[in-house]
Amino acid sequence: MAQIDDFFMRENRVEGITDSDYQNAHPYVEAAQAFAQTTYQSIYIIDYYKKNFLFVSDNALFLCGRTAEEVKQMGYGFYLNYVPEEEVPMLLELNRSGFRAFYDQPIEKRRLCMMSYDFHIENEGRKKLINHKITPLVMTNDGRVWLALCTISLSAHRDAGHIQMRMLGQSYYWEYSLDGHRWKQCDLIILKPEEKQVLALAARGNSIHDISEQMYRSVDTIKLYRRNLFEKLNVTSITEAVAFASNYGLL
Repeated sequence: MAQIDDFFMRENRVEGITDSDYQNAHPYVEAAQAFAQTTYQSIYIIDYYKKNFLFVSDNALFLCGRTAEEVKQMGYGFYLNYVPEEEVPMLLELNRSGFRAFYDQPIEKRRLCMMSYDFHIENEGRKKLINHKITPLVMTNDGRVWLALCTISLSAHRDAGHIQMRMLGQSYYWEYSLDGHRWKQCDLIILKPEEKQVLALAARGNSIHDISEQMYRSVDTIKLYRRNLFEKLNVTSITEAVAFASNYGLL
């Protein structure tokens, strides 16, 4: 059975953090709190020195009926309690593979990395598929992650996995195969301006006819844009397309 320490790798062992360092980190917590007030997403901060959570927002998506303070006290125990047992090995594998890929990058580029993946949380027999993103927030002088910022939103997919690592400013990303246990480089999805506009208008609740009028295009043309979006994003509905584009920063 998995243990909390299984989530913390030797390669990212953080040492020497002082009370003064935590005082200096307080503005990051305040910024996370402010961010949480402006979004539907759940926000939390992982502390790799104390091996727990430094901050958990009270956005209900992630909490499984618990209070934010209760989840903060549980730390990684939350995953052992609320992630389906069959998906925990996936979390452990992507944690190991993610850190190894992260430390393959030059120190100056590590701050630009973000990893995204989907898994279920389960409460009272009900499962919810969420998208989880993690990026360095505060790093040590030797390039290890002390604090990491995590955001949680509803997944645009239908199953767990979809593990990706992205680096800001790059025209490609890396995707991890759970079957092959390796990363592969992929080209970023590029949306045309018209496709982005369809997504943005759909995200505001506009119908096809509304979008047609606002874009001065025929309904058939808007349907063509939608079909192209579905094919590019590998989704089957405009709701899934909007969620995918939001989760992966395509809008």
